[in-house]
Amino acid sequence: MAAINNKQALKAVRQRKYLARDFDGFRRTILDYAKQYYPDKIQDFSEASLGGLFLDMAAYVGDNLSFYLDHMYGELNFDTVVETKNIERTITNAGIKIVGAGPSSVEVDFYIEVPVISSTDLRPDPTALPTISSNAILRSASSINFTLVDNLNFWKLNPTTKALELADDVEVTNGRRSGGAIISKILRKSGICVSGTETTETFTIGAFQQFRRITLGQSNVTQIISVTDSQGNIYYEVDNLTNDVVYKNTLNTAMNDSLVKDSLKVIPAPYRFVSNTALSDRRTTLTFGGGTADSLDDDAIPDPSEFAIPLRYTQTFSRRSVNPQRLLQTSTLGIAAANVALTIRYRHGGGLSHNVGPGTIRSISNVALSFPENPGFEIKTQVRTGLEVDNSMQASGGEDAPTDEELLALVPAIKSAQERIVTKEDLLARVYTMPSNFGRVFRASVSNNPNNPLASRLHLISRSPGGALILSSDALKINLKRYLSSYRMISDAIDILDAEVINYEVFFEAVIDPSYNKTTLLRTIIQALQAQLDIKNFHINQPIVKSELINTIYSQDGVISVSTLTLNNLYGTVKNREYSSTTFDMVNNTKNQIVYPTQGGIFELRYPDVNIIGRAVSNV
Repeated sequence: MAAINNKQALKAVRQRKYLARDFDGFRRTILDYAKQYYPDKIQDFSEASLGGLFLDMAAYVGDNLSFYLDHMYGELNFDTVVETKNIERTITNAGIKIVGAGPSSVEVDFYIEVPVISSTDLRPDPTALPTISSNAILRSASSINFTLVDNLNFWKLNPTTKALELADDVEVTNGRRSGGAIISKILRKSGICVSGTETTETFTIGAFQQFRRITLGQSNVTQIISVTDSQGNIYYEVDNLTNDVVYKNTLNTAMNDSLVKDSLKVIPAPYRFVSNTALSDRRTTLTFGGGTADSLDDDAIPDPSEFAIPLRYTQTFSRRSVNPQRLLQTSTLGIAAANVALTIRYRHGGGLSHNVGPGTIRSISNVALSFPENPGFEIKTQVRTGLEVDNSMQASGGEDAPTDEELLALVPAIKSAQERIVTKEDLLARVYTMPSNFGRVFRASVSNNPNNPLASRLHLISRSPGGALILSSDALKINLKRYLSSYRMISDAIDILDAEVINYEVFFEAVIDPSYNKTTLLRTIIQALQAQLDIKNFHINQPIVKSELINTIYSQDGVISVSTLTLNNLYGTVKNREYSSTTFDMVNNTKNQIVYPTQGGIFELRYPDVNIIGRAVSNV
């Protein structure tokens, strides 16, 4: 009987609501609850009463908690996240490397003068052939430093005689004369240089600390050159602390050096670190290992036989999962030394201003030459004093630091990506996330190769310091080729091509309300079109929709109608302004009011201030 009464009492209880989301909703729900369960306690819930105060306070708390819950839920989605720390966490968890401003890269010509062997043998003297060491620092006319990436050898070893002779890729021209006879030769060889300033910082490390973190003083770090401590230990940068070996290219001096330029060397890396860049200030933090030197494994490279699949009490076996990464792992996550002085050399700086023009890198700030044959002091001095540099091409690849929105836009593609290039999205993700010390591509596009089903065409474009589109340098393409080679499938081919830049101008005629100032309204229309046609809004193979331009003009207050809108191709030199050399037929490439570029082409409004021409016409 008591159970029946309890059920009836439960049925009499009014069902509570949990759907309130804002202040008014909470207030109504709480008011209904109070009137039902406390009708004899408080009856006055007006705004000036004590009951109204309690009611408003409870609704205010509920409204705040609801807002906080919605905000936290939104912070979990890359489409709605707004807080900088959460944006950084979202980007990092997706596997995207946060980078700062990217440096530019350029191929620089190095010229040296060496004496000839004799008056009858006009070949360059082999004993005077030098090696220009990497990290040579050059400077542009705008005071931007460029550093030579690799050693520049003007010589090679003859595989048979082991004697020094002129390298194959050195260009030779006649030098000075004396009494009508040639006494020297001018040698030219090119080397890839990257922009940026080199900085060295020293940190005093005290007692042992697991996974110690050190933040560098400069922002926009493009390359960690070296990390060493006062005990002589070398720290290597790895993708994650479980990797205990690194790979390094070394000059191949074996008999087959003419076929194989570099040798791949496996280096144990018990002392290692990972680097991460903060999104807020673009400063880089180094995180070191969690073990001490006492935990150092003597087997820096494990014995593969230890991972063999055992066959006990059977002569057959089925498929078994094998993790190949186990072959590269040891018992610790790296060693972090204690009570030492840590010296970190790194390069930082970049941006569009680093894309200097041709012929601007002419001065040498610091360079070291070595001579394998150790010639006399006079010859060494002649070669050093005669060293000159010049860049025949414009530097490219320098880009400003990507914005939060640009990094978040990569999250969907990266989430479906993997440690190899399978889809077009994988390829684009690798291109845009290439380490910034190799340079940066402004826009990239992938298309099928009609001549090879296993090949893809990758079109690239870069930007000049002023923001205009320029062709990517050969140095940037070489770096990209080497970077992508480690990710692509063995049977796939990628053709790296330049995108075609199509420059144009916009002409329109609009019927304007007579009550509006024509000059002011035309300026407003042009500013709206400039924002819409900004190069940041365009990608390779993206068409121009003329109806969208017309709608932008028509949406301005005071515009009655748009009578004319045409796009005209500009190329070469027009009114002392330089445009790309691409000629493009706007009429024949327009279909249904949509202008399509050629395959691998990108539209650019190069001079927005003068390439949009507007005119007000009468509606009579």
